[in-house]
Amino acid sequence: METITVNEFKANFAEILGKVKAGEEIGIADNTDNEVIACLVPKDHVKKQQRKLGILEGKGTVTFMDDFKMTEEEFLGL
Repeated sequence: METITVNEFKANFAEILGKVKAGEEIGIADNTDNEVIACLVPKDHVKKQQRKLGILEGKGTVTFMDDFKMTEEEFLGL
C-alpha cells in the first residue's frame, strides 16, 4: 500500500483517485507524524456486512395469524 500525506492527497486528488480506480490501495497519513489516518480502497475490495438489528436482535418474533388480511389502502394508511 502506497502512503501519502494529506497535503499530497489534496494536491493530487484526481491522480490518486485514478490509482484507486485501477485497484491500488492508498494510505493517507497525517502531515505531522506520518501516522496513517485513513485508507482509500477500491469499492470491490470492501466486504458488505450484514445489517444488525441492535440490542433487540434475537429477542423477539413476529407471527401472523392465518386469517390476517390487510388491503393495500390499509397498509399505506390511506
